[in-house]
Amino acid sequence: MMMSETKTNATSRPGLRGWLKGEAAQTNVMLAVSCVLVLIAMTALRPSMFLSSYNFESMAFFMPELGILSIAMMIAMLTGGIDLSIVGVANLAGITAGTLFGAMAGDGGSGALGLGPVTLGVSAALIVGLLAGLLNGFLISVLKITPILATLGTGQVFIGMCLVLTGGPAIVGFPPGWNAIGNGKLVGIPVPLVIFVLVCIALSLLLARTSFGLRLKLIGTNPKAAVYAGVKRGQMILYSYMLTGMLAAMAGILLSARTNAAKSDYGASYLLQAVLIAVLGGTNPAGGRGNVLGVALALISLTLLSSGFQMMRVSNHLIDFVWGAFLIGVIALNSWRRRKGA
Repeated sequence: MMMSETKTNATSRPGLRGWLKGEAAQTNVMLAVSCVLVLIAMTALRPSMFLSSYNFESMAFFMPELGILSIAMMIAMLTGGIDLSIVGVANLAGITAGTLFGAMAGDGGSGALGLGPVTLGVSAALIVGLLAGLLNGFLISVLKITPILATLGTGQVFIGMCLVLTGGPAIVGFPPGWNAIGNGKLVGIPVPLVIFVLVCIALSLLLARTSFGLRLKLIGTNPKAAVYAGVKRGQMILYSYMLTGMLAAMAGILLSARTNAAKSDYGASYLLQAVLIAVLGGTNPAGGRGNVLGVALALISLTLLSSGFQMMRVSNHLIDFVWGAFLIGVIALNSWRRRKGA
């Protein structure tokens, strides 16, 4: 009796071969291999520069803000939507915090502000992201506006609000506590990288181990089945865009803290890169499929590639062309793989 029970348990556990048959696992393995190949190629081209501690440290400081935006894009795509306003939300969050610091500091300068005002600034930025996501979710779930059109419009609204608050120029002179979020170290590890890892762990658990994550994926996979299962589709879409807005605001905090400034057009190229990283990481633009680990691996791969391009003095316009062509190629390849599998 015990032997048969043990045998049943052993056969019911998915082994490595069974795990590798999953599409997400295959994508993650391919991305991990691509990271190694890019690392080897760039090391061969620029060994002394690419393998320097300065290069990897600088990547650890600026990579997390793009990574969080990519995860935010993945959350929106899980429901079959997209969020083109994430960069506008990020900048609006940073500008709101900067405006708040300026009002609290007065003529004395923001350098005198302590931990309390910085905590208040972080809270204000996250609330801005929450409200921006709430607006996007309301337009999509209640007014039934197509996500790409709704978020394209709100993105322009958020940029306009940034211009109203700043008058055009960048807001500079954030307090030291705010700068420590983007440039500080914790036990020798860059604070932005620590924040990014914590966000990845939290979102992975949320999507894989909670009913919220399962309902979110079900909406994107089969909306009719989700309705029959009792899932409130409109409510879940609202929640997902609120989460996306808060993640975008978190990226805005890291961006303004790292650069010690906030402006309406900072990180403009991040939108295309966030879409590319999300799709390359295995997220289905039609909804229902995506994993945080895949997005993180795609982020590392493209960051290594981008760093190598900059060391080889490749034109930024050519890099944008490569990203766009790469995105089209990845979407076409994924579509071909799905048709072949069907």
